[in-house]
Amino acid sequence: MEQKTVGAQTRRLRTCPSVLSFAAVGGRFEGEGPLREYFDELSEDHFFGEKTWEKGESTMQRHALSRALEKVGLKVSDLDLIFAGDLLNQCVGSSFALRKSRIPFYGLYGACSTMGESLSLAALMLDGGYASCVAALTSSHFCTAERQYRMPVPYGSQRTPTAQWTATGSGCCLLACEGEGPYITHVTTGKIVDKGVTDANNMGAAMAPAAYDTLCALFRDTRTKPEDYDLIVTGDLGRLGHQIVSDFFARDGLPLGERYTDCGLLLYDIESQDMHCGGSGCGCSASVLCGYLLRGMREGKWNRIIFAPTGALLSPTTTFQGESIPGICHAVVFSNHKEG
Repeated sequence: MEQKTVGAQTRRLRTCPSVLSFAAVGGRFEGEGPLREYFDELSEDHFFGEKTWEKGESTMQRHALSRALEKVGLKVSDLDLIFAGDLLNQCVGSSFALRKSRIPFYGLYGACSTMGESLSLAALMLDGGYASCVAALTSSHFCTAERQYRMPVPYGSQRTPTAQWTATGSGCCLLACEGEGPYITHVTTGKIVDKGVTDANNMGAAMAPAAYDTLCALFRDTRTKPEDYDLIVTGDLGRLGHQIVSDFFARDGLPLGERYTDCGLLLYDIESQDMHCGGSGCGCSASVLCGYLLRGMREGKWNRIIFAPTGALLSPTTTFQGESIPGICHAVVFSNHKEG
């Protein structure tokens, strides 16, 4: 049997599944940011025409899936599997969005790393020959996340300087065995990393060590260096977490330089939109990937990138009990050329 495991955490994909299509849907604040033109759909209505924010998030996720399918003339019934997740308890944003699809469904939770998790599992299924066309789908919504994790939005509670803004956004990526690309060549599965951060309003500090750990594993397993990639994108560490990761690699003598950025820094104009440390939520990295990053690859702006979304694996219960915040990061390598 051909060995597909490279090092301790990385899988090399023999067939290099192709990105068949992608789409991003966002809300009003996402439409006011620098990536407005990269969204397939933007809504001024936080409810997306529904009666509750939670139903609105499900509708937003369905729209992202529909847009991605429309681009390549496919129907939901053409999919073999759907991998989807969100930030809500029991992943109800995804399960309610897809309950009428009648497609085999894997509901995932990796917090803000969920898009990396869904892409990894979808690519592995395709590479293993267990499917031919798969959807990886993720969403988050500012109002649903605030209601679950912090304070209901009408309370108007103040945010700390280290806080980030949960994106109202959804991204969908269709993967297939064949296509024009970009292609997924490697996936690196993250380990849970907990450095004892207990401040639920400082997600960047809690998740940064996991991003560093996973990126180190990817470089070590594949015997590559930061300069072997055109772009390295984490998410959603925001301003503080991005600086921590940069400092870690600089300490190691591997400066990431300008090739390193973060989805939480890209989605909004942090200063003019008053986003404090930047964006967060699994819809942040998903919409940045399924709009700005993948379009840039198809246009030839970048040929090889690392997409490494991060997640804080906490819940309101663990926060109230004073628990520290475990972090996770899953990395996916995209290339405009099949490798190996």
